[in-house]
Amino acid sequence: MAAAEKPVLARYKDRMEKAVASLKEEFASLRTGRASSNLLDQVMVEAYGSKMPINQVASVSVPEPRAIMVNVWDKSMVIPLDKAIRASGLGFNPVVEGQTLRIPIPPLTEDRRRELVKIAGKYAEQQKIAVRNVRRDAMDDLKKAEKDHVIAQDEHKRMDSDVQKLTDESVKRIDEALKIKEQEIMQV
Repeated sequence: MAAAEKPVLARYKDRMEKAVASLKEEFASLRTGRASSNLLDQVMVEAYGSKMPINQVASVSVPEPRAIMVNVWDKSMVIPLDKAIRASGLGFNPVVEGQTLRIPIPPLTEDRRRELVKIAGKYAEQQKIAVRNVRRDAMDDLKKAEKDHVIAQDEHKRMDSDVQKLTDESVKRIDEALKIKEQEIMQV
């Protein structure tokens, strides 16, 4: 059996920061009424026998605030890409122009905005759970280190409160990001 090592707070902090960064990536793919090349990040297309993200078979650009252009590199990928975008549930209807797909971004309805806010809330809750799981792992590691006499009881208590501060700080950052995203979505 391996000897217990002293828990390092930086490792837990790094994992919590990754959860916050992951949330921001997920938020980038949520529609806010303005065109963004990130809106298509979650769409996967069947290409060459496997599923690939759009950016591996085409270039995505935003020529104007209410449109996305997808320039397909391989002519045979135009139809599968069109189908993938339509089936993505984003509510987009691409217009095929040769090897280019022009995707007009329709304005969001009030109901769709509320639905997107709920989705954003789910993303935030998933990342809060991830942060709490990191906290649980840290607490387990601290208990084990104290039990194996790697750290003293007072050091355990001090590190315990440090982990809790990291957790609170990460949850606060997630809540702030959610609040900003909600305002962005609800803005007409």
